[in-house]
Amino acid sequence: MTYEIVIPVIVSFAISALLGPIVIPFLRRLKVGQTERKELESHLKKNGTPTMGGLMILASIIITSVFYVKDYPKIVPILFMTVGFGVIGFLDDYLKVVLRRSDGLLAWQKMLCQIVVTTVFAVYMGCYSDVPLTMLIPFSGGKYLDLGWGAFPVLYLAVIGTVNGTNFTDGLDGLASSVTIMVATFFSVVAIGTNAGIAPITCAVAGALLGFLLFNVYPASVFMGDTGSLTLGGIIAVFAIIIRKELLIPILCGIFLVENLSVLMQTFYFKYTKKKYGEGRRIFKMAPLHHHFQKPGNAGIQALIQKPFNVVPESKIVVRFWLIGIILAVITIVTLKMR
Repeated sequence: MTYEIVIPVIVSFAISALLGPIVIPFLRRLKVGQTERKELESHLKKNGTPTMGGLMILASIIITSVFYVKDYPKIVPILFMTVGFGVIGFLDDYLKVVLRRSDGLLAWQKMLCQIVVTTVFAVYMGCYSDVPLTMLIPFSGGKYLDLGWGAFPVLYLAVIGTVNGTNFTDGLDGLASSVTIMVATFFSVVAIGTNAGIAPITCAVAGALLGFLLFNVYPASVFMGDTGSLTLGGIIAVFAIIIRKELLIPILCGIFLVENLSVLMQTFYFKYTKKKYGEGRRIFKMAPLHHHFQKPGNAGIQALIQKPFNVVPESKIVVRFWLIGIILAVITIVTLKMR
């Protein structure tokens, strides 16, 4: 147990923690800094804070996990997805902060890259993996759903939805990293309890994030960027698929889901009202949802939801999301215990 649980956590934590004092000054010298949205006055002081810190997370996970590939072959497809989405995120960050192309990868380019990487994984799962594409049904007492070929649309939705949800969540100091620690811890417990053969890499993710959080907690000295958020979203989705718990993602990753929905709802409502009334209107004061709490109510923003009227401090928002993440993880564990 020490070999597959304790050592990966310690090693990945140590790598991530040791990389911080090396990578962060290097990123500063390259002037790889974040550009904050002007609508958030409290974030303007963060302009110039190094981003692409997800390289620390990516390196920690890969270096730790490769030593377990021989004894845990199921780690291989997970590493593929980790590297695949990490590369997509890196390209997006590189275009934005190094080449100063404000949009980074265009939306269709990013989506196409995600589909390509997910397709390779789907082909592997369908043709070469011994993991059945059945899914545990929440609150069913241990029953599994067999959709046959219909499992593949669910696979795509799970991966791309989780990836983009994680990306949207990465907007406050320590938010995405801390919430994902809880998710990775849950999958570590399940992987160990079911002997799923992926425990070393689930534990490595938790350790890497703990090490990264040393530098990412408020006030952050580095941001993970898309390099980190896309990596984490991809790896979390694959954990769920490998251990056949993808239907639990909406519960366990409820924060990612709500952040995703807040952006989709805001965008749809804005376009709908602009077409109907000639001006775009909002549901939230700002999206993703965590930014809604950073804007004062009744301050000239035409939004359906104005509360809370007072600005909520960033650290308080993050702690509240942490608590919600813990509650969601507990609820998800309860679904596994129902027999």
